[in-house]
Amino acid sequence: MLSPAAASVPARTPARPVRLYDSWWTVAAAGLVAMMVLTAGLWFSLHVRTDQSLHTAALFVHLASLILGFGAVLSADYYGLLWTTGRCSLTEVLSATSRLHMPIWAGLGGLVASGLMLHPDLHSPLTQTKIALVGLLTLNGLQAGLLGRRLTEATEPIGRGLMAWGGATALFSQACWWGAVAIGFLNTNR
Repeated sequence: MLSPAAASVPARTPARPVRLYDSWWTVAAAGLVAMMVLTAGLWFSLHVRTDQSLHTAALFVHLASLILGFGAVLSADYYGLLWTTGRCSLTEVLSATSRLHMPIWAGLGGLVASGLMLHPDLHSPLTQTKIALVGLLTLNGLQAGLLGRRLTEATEPIGRGLMAWGGATALFSQACWWGAVAIGFLNTNR
């Protein structure tokens, strides 16, 4: 039997764990970790050499990851364009893009991991620009997750601020992806 004092204490609900897209602080922390991982990967690429067969396999993974990640990004941005032109609902866009997060991140992760085994010339200004684009792309992807959460919580019609945020996110993403692809193409033809 419970004592009267124990009966008057309200039951505590278990604390919800902190999630990635809870706030700008959690996104910033994830961005810091991502940049540290990228830096560690660059250090790794300077100190490890791959033989020709591993280089060929890494190149295949690199191209397959490009198709997976960039293809998913193009699909997500297409859904956003359909919504802005009134051809589908926000609910449809959020549902479709939430399913594309995994292939986008898997593609980007595969690009980075395989790219580090392709012996990048870290002294080349083009390669340095590509690495910067990949870093910016990663940070943009993280803040895009917070944008997605805010859009999910928003009521229609969506305000101009969220619309501008979404448009800027998509344009920045496209610029980074296309820039990295162009530099990759230029680097292979030098």
